[in-house]
Amino acid sequence: MNLLRQLAAFAFLSFTVFSQAAGLEFPERLKEIHATAQDSTVTVDFNFTNKGDRPVTIAKCDPSCSCMKVQISGGKLKYAPGESGVVRATMELGNLTGTQEKTIGLWLEKDPANRPSVKLDVRVRIPVLVSLEPKSVVWSIGAEPETKTIRIVMAEGNPIRVTRVSGTSDAVRYELKTVEEGRKYELFVTPLETKTPVMSAIRIETDCKIAKHRVQQAFAQIRKLTPAEAAANP
Repeated sequence: MNLLRQLAAFAFLSFTVFSQAAGLEFPERLKEIHATAQDSTVTVDFNFTNKGDRPVTIAKCDPSCSCMKVQISGGKLKYAPGESGVVRATMELGNLTGTQEKTIGLWLEKDPANRPSVKLDVRVRIPVLVSLEPKSVVWSIGAEPETKTIRIVMAEGNPIRVTRVSGTSDAVRYELKTVEEGRKYELFVTPLETKTPVMSAIRIETDCKIAKHRVQQAFAQIRKLTPAEAAANP
């Protein structure tokens, strides 16, 4: 137990030394935001201060996703001791739902190309108005063309009705069953045969009042499965 405590203390001290060496101190490196179903973008600010005794220059700031744009204090990249700034991240939500996690890498001068001094994490929780479970159904080539089910469940609140279902392949048949109008549906997906590979995108249209949540997409695939996938799809 003493050894574990010593190792934990060493790790903490090492992190502290690293943070001080980097020069920039961030009170928070993880920001969590709860978006609304209507939001098209969210903005997150990470405040920082140069706590070191030397000027610090930010060489590069790189988000992990093209859906995110990052600005640093209006373009100011060099900070004298005691100066503060803000890393502002704006994320385009598009049709994203559920929990989305993105990382921003911040490289200071002389940082190696593969290791930024600072990593900032953004966690965005977006309401799921139309839930599909599963989002993909798979058959192994040569397997029995049995019917598989995608369950469609609407969030609490105003009813949302499925108005149309279509697919991109004629090799798969779709049948929609209403379990509870405006609340629950079952989509039965059946391949005509499984001799050849198939990838079909399934378009599920609804009357959701919020446009970006109106159309959902699932997939039906016939392909060679890995051993793990075969075990999960007997």
